Amino acid sequence: MAVALPKNFSEIRQHLQEPLIRNSFFIMASSFVAAGFGFFFWMIAARLYSQAEVGIATALMSSMGLLILISRLGLDQSVIRFFPHRDKSKVLGTAIIVPTAVALGAGVIFVAAVDVIAPELVIVRTVAPLYLAFLGAYSITWVLEGALNAIRKSEYYFVLNLLYGSRILFLFPLVFLGAMGIFSSFGLSFVLGLILALALLSRCSIRPAAGVDRVFIREAWQFSAGAYIAGILMSAPNMVIPIMVLNVLGAESTANYYITYAIVSILFMIPYAFTTSLFVEGSHGGEMKKSVLRTLASMFALLIPAIIGLALFGEQILSLIGKDYVEGITLLRVLALSAVFVSICQTFISIAKVRNDIRSLIIISGFVSVALLGLGYTLMHQFGLIGMGYAWFATYAAGTLLTGVILWKKGWITSS
Repeated sequence: MAVALPKNFSEIRQHLQEPLIRNSFFIMASSFVAAGFGFFFWMIAARLYSQAEVGIATALMSSMGLLILISRLGLDQSVIRFFPHRDKSKVLGTAIIVPTAVALGAGVIFVAAVDVIAPELVIVRTVAPLYLAFLGAYSITWVLEGALNAIRKSEYYFVLNLLYGSRILFLFPLVFLGAMGIFSSFGLSFVLGLILALALLSRCSIRPAAGVDRVFIREAWQFSAGAYIAGILMSAPNMVIPIMVLNVLGAESTANYYITYAIVSILFMIPYAFTTSLFVEGSHGGEMKKSVLRTLASMFALLIPAIIGLALFGEQILSLIGKDYVEGITLLRVLALSAVFVSICQTFISIAKVRNDIRSLIIISGFVSVALLGLGYTLMHQFGLIGMGYAWFATYAAGTLLTGVILWKKGWITSS
């Protein structure tokens, strides 16, 4: 099936108004806005607060992020998958209550055992109610963000990300609180986001039900569990690789990897946006083959020039951060090239979610996770830091071949 390319301005405007493309751009814009606000947030925090206070606040926020990650249970993905065909209020209420209860339970355990788990964060004991309140707001807002995308209102998701920028403003009046000022700025932005997200969903006649829909849980548990496991597998390398680089190559190489990956991750925002929108459209029953082809065409139309630009000007970008980081240019270029294969693998993951093919979802996620960590560890010993770049490229190239085999065997390439 060929995808007709827009030939004039009118057709381009019509193309951009299609839900798949429009939502992709809003999700992508949200990612860029979040990254921009994050940069300025930490830049201003570093000027207003001491290095020790920034360190403690970073650890507190990371602990909260980890608790959210382990408590989602895949229900955030089930919101997108099942929203179009079920009672939205019941699905949303369930997806809020269950993960948030798990997050708060895990939060209580963390606070109680903080002197064993993370002694440097014992301050959390003195502000436990505030920590748990922000954790709850973060958990609920995470689900509400998915709901806005699920109803094809990604422009509301974009507005929500603009509001999160308010955390920068909170840094100034809360400076007297030290590390808790940074942490509170972060948490208060989610409280405001929670209020706005509920209001935006209410405008769409969606209000979370005050109860758990057991029928929905029974129907969605297999998909939720599979999506949860796949999400953990895909996230694991990002958490483990910096530690692995530190142990194998030392602190300087870890800094080079972290900064280089942070720059290249801007490229990864493009496939994330388009494949999320593909998942939404597929869940709404759109013609999957046509949507996939449009996703790939639009995604690569942006991604290829971005890769070329980063390859050409990456050295100058790294030099702006510091002359010591320029040596990471080769790693940056290899990681940037791997974005092509990352995009294809992420597209497959969205297809598998729409098709409810949990087995294939876990196979590709597990392969990427194990191969990337295993190859990275092996190649770093042989080639140094660039070995991790080779591992990224080889893993996702092999993953792309694997997705092709799975698609062919299941007949998805020839089916609509």
